[in-house]
Amino acid sequence: MSQPDILTLGRLHPDLTATLATRYTVHPLWQADDPAALLAAVGPRIRAVATTGHIPCPPELLEALPNLRLVASFGVGYDAIDVPALTARGITLTNTPDVLNDAVAELTIGMMIALAREMPLADRHVREGRWPAGNYRLTSQLTGARVGILGLGRIGRRVAELCAAFRMDVAYHGRHAQPDQPYRYYADLVEMAGAVDWLVVIAPSTPATVGMVDRRVLEALGPTGRVVNVARGNLIDEPALVELLTSGGLGGAALDVFVDEPHVPAALFDLPNVILQPHQGSATHITRRAMADLVARNLEAFFAGQPLVTPVPA
Repeated sequence: MSQPDILTLGRLHPDLTATLATRYTVHPLWQADDPAALLAAVGPRIRAVATTGHIPCPPELLEALPNLRLVASFGVGYDAIDVPALTARGITLTNTPDVLNDAVAELTIGMMIALAREMPLADRHVREGRWPAGNYRLTSQLTGARVGILGLGRIGRRVAELCAAFRMDVAYHGRHAQPDQPYRYYADLVEMAGAVDWLVVIAPSTPATVGMVDRRVLEALGPTGRVVNVARGNLIDEPALVELLTSGGLGGAALDVFVDEPHVPAALFDLPNVILQPHQGSATHITRRAMADLVARNLEAFFAGQPLVTPVPA
């Protein structure tokens, strides 16, 4: 019996690539010399696509895949994929939630500690031989500080738990209050920003959230406030962020994501009050293997006619 045909739209995790090669006839569109010719040859046979949430599924691709019924995405975010367009064609999207909660939350706390304790600057103090001339200056700490979380979803709740373990005072903002959560809810983001020392951004990128951390929010945090972004770069007004960090209107920032990745505003490079990471949120061996396994399980369930493991709500 022949193996099912699937299409891949970009480079995937090596474990996932190896698994797919043993179970399916894989057609890597991203490596094709003539993508149009490949789609013309195999398009009607493709019922499932494996991709990432950073790669769109444009209308012309969907037109070339008349029997497509599943897009299995590697990653929890899928802001590049037009879910309503898939739904209108009877196509289901799956993603890889939950398995990356701990990794992203861990990096969030790590960046917060590094920024609060000025670890990169203290490291430089030692490496440059300045310690014999005097100790490094005193720093702030997380314990007892106030943190506001924008987006109390799966990852946001894990971040909240870790912040609480540091005895931080935790609050959150979202579309609605969550009565089962013990943290203070703010219906107004600007009001929350004015009441906290730290703002952690971990909401999904949607038309409603893009740019919501605007100048008003950043100015409400003020000269001693710090913002942490482990969501998507476009949730923050990046020019305003750079301006306020440079002028002293904002106390600091820990950033794992940017508007035009992998390009980062050069003005951030020399700022001592900024921690920069190259979108490392889920980038651990354990987490990426778990994500790969979840994509494979969704594909396996689909071709077996069984319920999908992690379908994205239409």
